[in-house]
Amino acid sequence: MATVEVKHLTKRFDGNATPAVDDLDLATGEGEYLVLLGPSGCGKTTLLRLIAGLEQPTEGEVFIGGEPMVGLPPRARKIAMVFQSYALYPHKTARRNIEFPLRAAGMASDERARKVEWASELLGITRLLDRRPRHLSGGERQRVALARALVREPDVFLLDEPLSNLDAKLRATARDDLKQFQDRVGTTTIYVTHDQVEAMGLGDRIAVMAEGRIRQLGTPFEVYDDPADTFVATFLGSPPMNMVARNDVTVGFRPESLLPKGVVEADADAVSVAFDVSRVEYLGAERQVIGTVEGLGPPTRAIALLPANVAAPVPAGETSDFVVRGADLRFFDKATGLRASRMVL
Repeated sequence: MATVEVKHLTKRFDGNATPAVDDLDLATGEGEYLVLLGPSGCGKTTLLRLIAGLEQPTEGEVFIGGEPMVGLPPRARKIAMVFQSYALYPHKTARRNIEFPLRAAGMASDERARKVEWASELLGITRLLDRRPRHLSGGERQRVALARALVREPDVFLLDEPLSNLDAKLRATARDDLKQFQDRVGTTTIYVTHDQVEAMGLGDRIAVMAEGRIRQLGTPFEVYDDPADTFVATFLGSPPMNMVARNDVTVGFRPESLLPKGVVEADADAVSVAFDVSRVEYLGAERQVIGTVEGLGPPTRAIALLPANVAAPVPAGETSDFVVRGADLRFFDKATGLRASRMVL
């Protein structure tokens, strides 16, 4: 186990004046599961590759276990990386794929065999060791790739969107497998994804990135419930946070916080709004109510997310009385997008 720290890290690619990673500072805890979350092109994979040594920074420093890494090749960094494609050799069995880094390091055959058995048992793939990748499912290939990383006994795991090639049902199972795996081995892990469900479900902390910078670093609860700016507020959440412009302030509230009057016990700071409902979508356990709210500012499109078995019926084509508790309102400076002090509406 080791910590990872980057200081003033910047990466510019040739011919591009805009940095892919822009003067970034970040530090993990020992044994932490840190998720880098953001849209395509935000710099999260570039940051991972800088930590791995697959890219060299334009400026700044990388430390693993307190030791400087800039200039060292990946093999000297005591890290193991799992890629989006898993990068398995198609002509080799799972066993040969797993033992490949050990064979390359010149490890004796009996020690290689012991490590392969240990990793495969930990990941539940012992029965798959003599199969080639084409005879494995996506989830099984992922486990082989993890076993190949694990046998190196790295100080740090770097995972680059390892679930993106799996279908939705398999991703949920694989996400649970990844979390259980990391809990067992306790190795510091940095995980890149654009999927907020993965980030919220896996991360001890989440670094939300945009344009090469970290917009917010915090626990899943912190980045969802107390977003630092309007980017984080609207990037996290499905549907995203509702935003209403009001003078110099933007008022935000989560769809699950917009409820029919009478369903929730309103606090002293609660705000009542008229919700002109245009459409109601039944989603099984929930209903998504889409329309326009008035009362917080100018009429603004908004979405409410209501529990299907609790909420009162809300007819489409009518205006209903809704409420948002004061504790659920978030305020942002309209000019900068940054969180603003609480205000009285």
